[in-house]
This record gives sequence, structure tokens and C-alpha cells, in this order.
Amino acid sequence: MATPKVLLCFVLQLIFLLFVLHHPANAQGLKVGFYENTCPRVEHIVKEITDQTFSVAPTLASPLMRMHFHDCFVRGCEGSVLLNSPTNQSEKFAIPNLSLRGFQIIDKIKTALEKKCPGVVSCADILAIVARDAVVALQGPSWEVETGRRDGHVSNITEALFNLIPPFANITALKSSFASRGLSVKDLAVLSGGHTIGNSHCNAFTNRLYNFTGKGDTDPTLDSEYIAKLKKKCAPTDITTLVEMDPGSFKTFDVHYFTLVSKRRGLFQSDAALLDDSETRAYVLSHTTDAGRASFFKDFGVSMVNMGRIGVLTGSAGEIRKVCTKVN
Repeated sequence: MATPKVLLCFVLQLIFLLFVLHHPANAQGLKVGFYENTCPRVEHIVKEITDQTFSVAPTLASPLMRMHFHDCFVRGCEGSVLLNSPTNQSEKFAIPNLSLRGFQIIDKIKTALEKKCPGVVSCADILAIVARDAVVALQGPSWEVETGRRDGHVSNITEALFNLIPPFANITALKSSFASRGLSVKDLAVLSGGHTIGNSHCNAFTNRLYNFTGKGDTDPTLDSEYIAKLKKKCAPTDITTLVEMDPGSFKTFDVHYFTLVSKRRGLFQSDAALLDDSETRAYVLSHTTDAGRASFFKDFGVSMVNMGRIGVLTGSAGEIRKVCTKVN
């Protein structure tokens, strides 16, 4: 029979396990309200500046949301996408990141926070909060952002080239990339829905229109009528023209993206690839009408929190940058 001491140890271990499973902070040290005592107005300050920004430049909402994605998928969510390099060899100079805009807004927020709470709020956390506020600004869902990230010291252009998911990725590559970061197949389907806002340069998809297999052909998975419309906008060598990822709805966060994908009108091969897996296909097809709006909005918040946990630095790791573009 177990002694009272052994039973006590067992009970204490059980209580600890339940605490870990249900505590709002995750195992990596993030939690909602991390700055409650050290910088209680952090989210208010961020929102004030982002609201002011989006009121005069609403098209910045999409690239600012994407900035958080591009940060998290390279070295984790630790602000490396923000770092400058005297030789242009940091992440922000990689081809996939050249379309990112709004770095000056992050700098403006950081300056405001340094005046209010010097040396407290990380640039990585600013990116996570701004991504949420950008979605809200375009009539999308809100969610509680976990904070407590610290900033990394390294930013490498090559790592961005190899770790960011290209627009021509197939379903196998997509699932593998998400799984390697601890994200589920559902997260893949949900976060792909972020393509409901924003634009893309023609060169991200023109191979689908003019030379899909190197024989001057088109992508058979792309709707032929849509191909004709896109050809009117994009010449084979066009690298400057912008095309809406969700035509007619690119300024509103909604479920229209899934309707487009279901009709074989997803702009990228990575969009079309969602129809090549039973789980992602089922998610797409179940969210093609406004009836799926509520569940998508809820799922998007959950998946953004999941993504925001990738490779974070917490505790004494990394640093809190004074300026987001350079290490201390």
C-alpha cells in the first residue's frame, strides 16, 4: 500500500499537470497579459497607431499581417525579419520578403513604447499584436494575443529563401513545412485563408498562365476563364503589376477566398493544392458561404495563436531590442 507521503507526491504532481494543461500561458513561457504589470497600455498604444495608419493607408493591413507570418516561419517568432544589414544580407532583403511593407509602422510603434516602457516590449511581440489589429481593421476576427517573446540576434537572407513557403508549393511540401513547425493540417487550411486580403505581384503566378511545364502551357488546375482574365493583367515578364488575391473582396477579411479555391480560382499553386488533400479540401468546401464565417473566424484566431508560438525566445534568451532594426 502506498504511504501517505507517496500519495501526497502523486496528488501534487497531478495538480501540477492540470495547471500546465489549463494555464493560459503555454509551455514556452508565453501568456495573455504578459505586460500587465510592466507595460499595461501596450496593446492600447499599438492599436492607436495601427488604427491611425489604416485610416489613411488601409492597404498596409495585409502586408503587416504577412510580416508576422514571414517572421515566424524563419527562426521562429523572434523579430528577425525586422533586422537591417549593412550588406543587405538580412531576411528582409530575401526575394519573398521584398513585397513586405510597413516596417516604418513597426518602428513608430516601438519608438512610442520605448518612451512609455523603455526596454520592456519586444519587437517580436509588436509584430504579433499588429497582425491581430490588421485583421480586425479589415473586418476580421479578434483574438487574445499571447506575449512574452524576446528578440533574436540573427537574420540571414539565405534562411528566408529556404524556409518561407513558395507560392508554387504542392500539398506535400505545405503539410511538411507546417508539421515541422508544430502546426496541424487544419492550421494549414485555416491560415491559407489569410489570402482573403491583399495583393500579389504577377511573377508569383505567371508560370501558371504561360509556361507551367516549360512547354508554353497553362496550369490545368486553374480555371480557364480565370486564366484569360489574369493574362489581360499580367504579361509573361511582368514583375510590377499587382493583382488582388481575392478579387472584389481583397480589402475585407471574409470567407470568399475559400469560394475561389473551390472554383479553381486560387491565385497560387499553393492555394490550388488545398484541394489535393482530403482534410484541407473538406475545410475549403465547408467554408465557401457566409454560413462558415463564424467557424473560420474562430479557427483563424486559434491558428494564429498556434503560429505565434513557433520557436519563440523567452525568459533570458535573446534580448529586448531598443530599436527593431538592429541588435542592442
